[in-house]
Amino acid sequence: MDVGNATVLVAGLGISGRSSCAVLNNRAKRVITVDEHKAEADLHSFEDIPWKSIDIVVTSPVFNPRTPFILEAQRHSIPVMSEVELAWQLRVKSKGSEAPAPWIGITGTNGKTSTTEMTSAMLTDSGLVAPAVGNIGKAVSHAAVDESNQVLCVELSSFQLHFTDSMTLACAAITNLADDHLDWHGGFAHYAADKAKVYRGVTKALVYNADDVRVTALAMKAQPAAGCRKIGFTLNSPHEGQIGVEHGWIVDASGLANDSKSPAKLAKITEFKHMSEPDGTVYPHLVADSLCALALALGFGVCVDDAIRALKNFVPGGHRIQTVATASLTDGSIRFVDDSKATNAHAAAASLSSFADHSVVWIAGGLAKGSRFEQLVADQREKIKAAVIIGKEQQPMLKALAVSAPDIATTVIDPTDNDTVMQRAVDACGSYAQAGDVILMAPACASMDQFISYADRGDQFVKQASRWVREHAQND
Repeated sequence: MDVGNATVLVAGLGISGRSSCAVLNNRAKRVITVDEHKAEADLHSFEDIPWKSIDIVVTSPVFNPRTPFILEAQRHSIPVMSEVELAWQLRVKSKGSEAPAPWIGITGTNGKTSTTEMTSAMLTDSGLVAPAVGNIGKAVSHAAVDESNQVLCVELSSFQLHFTDSMTLACAAITNLADDHLDWHGGFAHYAADKAKVYRGVTKALVYNADDVRVTALAMKAQPAAGCRKIGFTLNSPHEGQIGVEHGWIVDASGLANDSKSPAKLAKITEFKHMSEPDGTVYPHLVADSLCALALALGFGVCVDDAIRALKNFVPGGHRIQTVATASLTDGSIRFVDDSKATNAHAAAASLSSFADHSVVWIAGGLAKGSRFEQLVADQREKIKAAVIIGKEQQPMLKALAVSAPDIATTVIDPTDNDTVMQRAVDACGSYAQAGDVILMAPACASMDQFISYADRGDQFVKQASRWVREHAQND
């Protein structure tokens, strides 16, 4: 793409839009910005776009494909691209190399961030400059024009992938697929098709969730480059070509670890602090993310010892199924677990399924994004002791509980006071919890109705959990 003679319209001045402007400012002939809510934008109405002067549109992920200005650009035969596509087009050679840094791309409904961070950690521990970028860390366009980077580990959303067409990854993975963002994409088939773009022409390792039939189908249909290996990961005993789990061990049957078809034991699950708790609780979804990242790292060429060492030392980012407080009682303890990043039903199910039956006092609710939760509640009802419902859009979750688990005790938190909602929710949870129970915040919903972000929601939960422990825990 020759941007040197192009006038580029950057639509939306969020993180990706600002990064796009920064990398284009010394490269494009002209950059025009449009954002209805940012004073620094050149234009504050999409009706003012001078279409006859525009050569390329770089769009924010917030705008779905049916947004009027995108349709107008397409009517004018103007290319519309994501910041990821822009980054791929503008990437520069790495220092000391004759080629740009290769990309490892990770997408999926859940687990993208953890998997990307773990992959980056393993490559970094092997001596490579391999930052985690995209939806996390630096915007990918900034990273792509930084010649010091040797590999980019890129978290890719379905929104970004929709307007990304020329990217060819060295290694690619889809962690899982479940209904999400269907309103943006216009249905699951379109959502899955955008996710599947990561597999187009992948050169080294095509990694897929062998326990997810829809991901497996996409992997089997994919047409990677000649010589690319397809590697499945599974929470079960691995078949040939897979990495999995057997009797508490991570087992490689893909040949990545030792170039052999004979299965190789790599390490015990209990050696990885982020996959389990000291009490023996194992988090299957974090095990799955770890297996996915391990397949990507080994597929890229990291030696197995470096990869396992990095994975053992890995510490997840905040608000991902972390024990944040423990109340010691005379007859046991109550754990507070923060999984505020569980913003959809699929992620919440993964959290709930990690715990013992009838042990979870569940904080749920928020911005439902058009989702329904009957199946989530039906599948996890044996785990749930009681539910505390937050959010301004409470009816979808309340309806799911009424239909799928009417016998579960439920408290509804009045949504009118955002400042005290988490305090009241934690207090309500405390009224249900007994020794051996877990108070779990895995809301299955977005946070923006009552909080700044899922991180803000998690921070407030941590604060109130600590306060509750101080007030109720009993000293020996």
